[in-house]
Amino acid sequence: MPKTLDDELHAADAAADAGASGRRERAASVPRVAWLIGPALVAGVAYLDPGNVASNMTAGAQYGYLLVWVVVLGNVMAWLIQYLSAKLGIVTGRSLPEVLGARITNRWGRRAYWLQAELVAMATDLAEVIGGAVALNLLFGVPLLWGGLITGTVSIALLVLQSRRGPRTFEFVIMGLLAIIAIGFTVGVFIAPPDPGGLLAGLVPRFADTNSVLLAASILGATIMPHAIYAHSALTRDRFATRRGGPGARRDSADPTRRIAWHGFGISRPADEPAPAPGTSTEVPTGVLVRATRWDVSIAMAIAGTVNLCILLLAAVNLAGVEGTDSLEGAYAALGVALGPVVATLFAVGLLASGLASTSVGAYAGAEIMHGLLHVRVPLILRRLVTLIPALAILWLGFDPTLSLVLSQVVLSFGIPFALVPLVVLTAKAGVLGQWRNHWATTAAGVGASVFLIVLNGVLLWLVFTGA
Repeated sequence: MPKTLDDELHAADAAADAGASGRRERAASVPRVAWLIGPALVAGVAYLDPGNVASNMTAGAQYGYLLVWVVVLGNVMAWLIQYLSAKLGIVTGRSLPEVLGARITNRWGRRAYWLQAELVAMATDLAEVIGGAVALNLLFGVPLLWGGLITGTVSIALLVLQSRRGPRTFEFVIMGLLAIIAIGFTVGVFIAPPDPGGLLAGLVPRFADTNSVLLAASILGATIMPHAIYAHSALTRDRFATRRGGPGARRDSADPTRRIAWHGFGISRPADEPAPAPGTSTEVPTGVLVRATRWDVSIAMAIAGTVNLCILLLAAVNLAGVEGTDSLEGAYAALGVALGPVVATLFAVGLLASGLASTSVGAYAGAEIMHGLLHVRVPLILRRLVTLIPALAILWLGFDPTLSLVLSQVVLSFGIPFALVPLVVLTAKAGVLGQWRNHWATTAAGVGASVFLIVLNGVLLWLVFTGA
């Protein structure tokens, strides 16, 4: 009979067990590690939501290549932030809201933190539902209010799928939508490529005026989304169920020999143990998951960063100086004139897939925020219906959808420090992550990103309130 992980766990003392863990980590094959990839791709959809499209399209149309550096910088910071969030979920077996909910002992302090996080989640919903409604209007002429209702209904269906079929099925559906998003937003760049000189010049950090600072904050708010930080730790927690010492138990999060579940591929189990049901897990060392997560986040951020950059470049090449491109509808029409109806249709299809995928992830994050901080579980469908109300109200009242999208991303930008600062602090603590705590350089990078984002938002506030 082949030796199993449980045999090894109970056959040796802690030192020998740690050595066996290291050997298994070294022996993990690339195909096995590849099957651990998925949570970051789901969280990465948040970086390709309609708010990103509106912010990047507006930036490219109004300023050409000027804010290319913001997109690149935002994506680099996003890699670090999403990796830290995923690592927290893997090592502790808890999401960031759960960890904060346990550490913020003051009831009113916890409620205040929940309130700002909830507002961020609502701003996320606003962008995603409006984006889906605009896409349905462009493709099929569906009125915006009905388009919002359809987008919300589809998001509920995806959430039901996630709850009934498990995280892996949900990941495959979201990754399928991610492929559609990537195709829809990048085809135009290959048909009308950007100017290399302009692209390189756009990598030099600078602003042109107050509005360019507003758009930079909007791009960063759309790129580094607070709800994605909350969601990623929960996604890794749900995907990799933790154990401590045996079935049903939990290890101390600071224990370096801690085992974490792996959707078992080629890992044997005791003969008297029933075969796992589809989507369940066997165990694997923490190091394998941390290493796989680096790849997961790298792939997700490479896709998201490339698509976001392509959106800005598409607008810079084809929409700069063209009247009426300050809205998604105008951009769609202008793309049809410049590049033909096929490219314009692909753009609208990508926008629709973006709204459908990202609104599901946003609702997932909102439910996790409420559960982790208030210790309250509201039925996911009921919560989804409630969070649809602000977006549907805006569509019903006839506010400019594109402006609403851009401003919602600014709200997200102000919510970033409240998620990022605690994340950096917690992942630097040995008492929280044990041997998996941040290297000092990682912590320094996280502090630098936090300071940059806080200063940018402070400058934005000063410019707005002084009228500069």
